[in-house]
Amino acid sequence: MSKRVIGIDVGMSTTKIVGVCDGEVIAPTRIKAMDPVTSLYGAFGKYLYDNNISLTDIEKVMLTGVGAEYVDKCVYGLPTERVGEFEADALGAQFGSGLSNMIVVSMGTGTTLIEVRGQEVKHLGGLGIGGGTLIGMAQLLLGTNDVSQIAQMADKGNLANINLNIGDISARPLPGLPMDATASLFGNVDNLASPEDIALGLIWTVVQTIGSTTVLTSRSNGFKEFVMIGNLTKIPQTKWVFDSLEPLYGVHFIIPKHSEFCTAIGAALKHGMPREEQTL
Repeated sequence: MSKRVIGIDVGMSTTKIVGVCDGEVIAPTRIKAMDPVTSLYGAFGKYLYDNNISLTDIEKVMLTGVGAEYVDKCVYGLPTERVGEFEADALGAQFGSGLSNMIVVSMGTGTTLIEVRGQEVKHLGGLGIGGGTLIGMAQLLLGTNDVSQIAQMADKGNLANINLNIGDISARPLPGLPMDATASLFGNVDNLASPEDIALGLIWTVVQTIGSTTVLTSRSNGFKEFVMIGNLTKIPQTKWVFDSLEPLYGVHFIIPKHSEFCTAIGAALKHGMPREEQTL
């Protein structure tokens, strides 16, 4: 078997690592730590140990992510290169979706939108709303910042106790807007709303805002297929929100396999391609 190329998406507190060998993604792993360097080396050590591989099994380490800028030398003495995060997002999304042209939406602490046409990658902009928003609001309103707990609570929530729909304010559908379309996020809250309702409302607010913004951003370039990557894709309710938006806008939201790790996968796939990455 060929040697593995390791792709690492280094965040400020969470690092994601994958191996890629002969076009196959091997053992995606994530780890949290107090700083990016500790997170990086912790993730790498765990990956080696859990998969019973040695440094000699690795051809190259490809780094990306905001925390990669804190790494200024080779990782464990291996050949190491940095890859731009937008390019890594694009390559990982193309690999996961099988598409060449799309808008990639990276939903992490905040949200980044990237237009991809083959090898052309264009940063369209971003939103200051994402997983960080969800966690912060949940801490204030629910007393927890545990995403798994938020999702479990939301599974028992009733959105009718949170959002105001077109059917709540109109006797008949409006042009292009069915009765169940959202008229106002959190516009129907009263004292009957439970913590579970609020949890669902928070997820819906964050994800629907991202989805609707993505669609509106794409209107000028004609895209109707959006590849969603990043941590927020792993919350079960995320897919429900996107499914509700597809018939409303006539678009398709795709959450690929290993969506949480697409940026790390893209970094690994950059190895051997035309070089814009930085050798350490």
